[in-house]
Amino acid sequence: MQELKLPTYKFKLKSNENKTLIFDNLRKKYVVLTPEEWVRQHFVSYLIEEKKYPRSLIALEKQLIVNNRKKRTDILIFNTAGTPEIIVECKAPSVKITQATFDQIARYNLKLKANYLIVTNGIEHFYCKMVFEKETYVFLKEIPNFRSS
Repeated sequence: MQELKLPTYKFKLKSNENKTLIFDNLRKKYVVLTPEEWVRQHFVSYLIEEKKYPRSLIALEKQLIVNNRKKRTDILIFNTAGTPEIIVECKAPSVKITQATFDQIARYNLKLKANYLIVTNGIEHFYCKMVFEKETYVFLKEIPNFRSS
């Protein structure tokens, strides 16, 4: 798999029926290792190890309904009150991040009302803080570390 612009982590990999699988520590099972999954597993590890977000507040592939259609967030982080705090959209490293990617996560956020949005392909990372009063977002250099308040 491609090297990412994220810290390196150790993952459990195995082969099954000519597919490589990676152990997902949050879902407690092996999942097919796609380029997008490679990015997701690295970013989750980054959030837990570097930014100190508790595993218990992170949900992967959480389903939601947008315009009567089933969608899934790649990574959804809740605050300690149980409301969505951060939505992360992961793309494969080969996928260029465009306005359409931001439009996708913004549509999800109309429903979830998270305070932060992150879009990453493992190479480029975009961090945004919502400004709900102005119906926009501002770009940040970095996502904040976990705060329990």
